[in-house]
Amino acid sequence: MNKTIIEDKAFQNINFSQKEFVKGDYENCRFVNCIFQDSDLAGINFVECEFDNCDLSMAKMKNTALKTVKFKGCKLLGLNFGDCNTFLLSVYFEDCILNLASFYKLKLKGTKFMNCSLQEADFAETDLTGSVFKKCDLYRAIFDDTHLERADFRSSVNYSINPETNRIKKAKFSRMEVVGLLDKYDIEIE
Repeated sequence: MNKTIIEDKAFQNINFSQKEFVKGDYENCRFVNCIFQDSDLAGINFVECEFDNCDLSMAKMKNTALKTVKFKGCKLLGLNFGDCNTFLLSVYFEDCILNLASFYKLKLKGTKFMNCSLQEADFAETDLTGSVFKKCDLYRAIFDDTHLERADFRSSVNYSINPETNRIKKAKFSRMEVVGLLDKYDIEIE
């Protein structure tokens, strides 16, 4: 059976929750204002694709390949990136809502999260070495046995990171938010 290959195509204002999304390889494609909510994206390969103002909340990502994929202004509620194909996994997020998303055990070195809401996101056992969290809200995000060496949190807020259970060597934090490293001690700082 031949695999469908779609290259250099733009998709706009399509609701794939109501219309079947063709399985195959998408290379250098752009998706604008599309809805993939609860869609089955299993086994699809996205290579150098961009999603602008799309809703992929709760989409099924079993063995989905995201190779150099950009998400801008997207709603990605509860998305389990841990189900994705990890070979050459590379993502970028800007102005996205990633609340309740799971990145469990992924290798995401150098990933950029720019102005994103990551409330209650799961980063347990994730390698985020050298990643940037610029102006992100990390309220109740889970960091456990997470590699955060050289990660940049200076402009982000609401994180709670236990230095004893996470690797934070050379990570960058702002003075105002560094209290997020002391949460486990239940102390009052004035």
